[in-house]
Amino acid sequence: MNHAASAAHRVADIHPSASRSAEDLIYRRISWRVMPIVLVAYVFAFLDRINVGYAQLQMKQDLAFSDAIYGLGAGLFFLTYLLFEVPSNLLLEKIGARLTFLRIMVLWGLASSATAFVTEPWQFYGVRLLLGMFEAGFFPGIILYLTYWYPSHRRGRVTGLFLFGMPITGVLGGPLSGMIMGGMEGMAGMHGWQWLFIVQGLPTVLIGFLLYRLLPNKPSEAPWLSVAEKAHVQSVLDADHKADAKPGHHGKLAAALSDPKTYVLAFVYFCCACAVYTVTFWLPTMIKGLGVSSVGAIGWITAVPYVFGALGVLVISRSSDRFKERRWHVGGTLAVGAAALFATSFLGTAFAPVMVLLCFAAFFIFGGGSLFWSIPPTYLGRDAAAAGIAVISSLGILGGFVSPTVIGWIKSLTGSIQIGLGALTALVIVGGLTILVALPKSAVRVGTDA
Repeated sequence: MNHAASAAHRVADIHPSASRSAEDLIYRRISWRVMPIVLVAYVFAFLDRINVGYAQLQMKQDLAFSDAIYGLGAGLFFLTYLLFEVPSNLLLEKIGARLTFLRIMVLWGLASSATAFVTEPWQFYGVRLLLGMFEAGFFPGIILYLTYWYPSHRRGRVTGLFLFGMPITGVLGGPLSGMIMGGMEGMAGMHGWQWLFIVQGLPTVLIGFLLYRLLPNKPSEAPWLSVAEKAHVQSVLDADHKADAKPGHHGKLAAALSDPKTYVLAFVYFCCACAVYTVTFWLPTMIKGLGVSSVGAIGWITAVPYVFGALGVLVISRSSDRFKERRWHVGGTLAVGAAALFATSFLGTAFAPVMVLLCFAAFFIFGGGSLFWSIPPTYLGRDAAAAGIAVISSLGILGGFVSPTVIGWIKSLTGSIQIGLGALTALVIVGGLTILVALPKSAVRVGTDA
């Protein structure tokens, strides 16, 4: 008898009042079945989103693009992303997660690969708009999908594990991007940056089909859970939702749009996005500004802050679940990370001190930013979650447009990103303080005893 069958046999007769250890066994199996494929999918999603930050090291020169053109193109992705997130999440509830994720990943993989063939700014803008349109719904869809499986007291760690893909992409993507751009330059008459988009884009299509094959829409459709286990998972979720927001907060899109807390959370996420995409879109440029000229070396060096970002995701999410606290773990870490990021602008080209601060900033920015997404599903409740998560993500993701666009524009005017970095860092600190001041503890319940 294999391990899964043996585990199923041990809990075959489980009852909703089963012990915590038996419940842990069920959720351990769920996590092993669900989280690896979700994590792999998000790694490719984030890679297709940020590889333009590495490509621009060659792309701007080959196509005569200014920093302003690059910054605008990088940011335009988020405009169509914003417009299509809510419809995609509402559609997910109707047609299921598997079909939704298949559609999203196939189309965005093709759009990302098509970036290799742009020659004019308008083409660059157009393909970035298409990429945002096609990828919209994946991130909020996964956040919603996790609520189909995990109760609130387990969601901080599992959300952190999913968003662990963000810094892991930086760890792997930097060296990989550098090797592709350096090693494939001139192959078949194409530039290295063109191969970057093709090599990192097309596998996403295959991952989409893999996800469709392996992920059940919900626990009741999981063939690797027994009938009793499915019933127990549902009973845990039902008990958790009894503590959801009051009925007045429920509903679909109208309820989410009419709730002031939605906009508080959207603003906080806007600030998170500003911080995260300041790092992801401009980190290669900042490393190059320290005197590193080799594309390959830049790729390897950028991996170092992302390693600390990955540690931040794990450490901060686990600490939050352990202490059953969300606000300080999100707001406090964002403020600290932003302050460290801004401090790098005062050190010039001093390589070692700047790298230390970048690692410190990445630890807290990625850690706090990932943990943020354990809050909206708990606060909004089951009925409003699909629309509410998408509204928060749609409004907040504008930070991904503002950050690269403003910094690119300022860098074109002044030759430096210091002023833009200072303004955006101040905004991120305000976002960290907002979640502490404007969101009461009762709105961010963590399990039954928070």
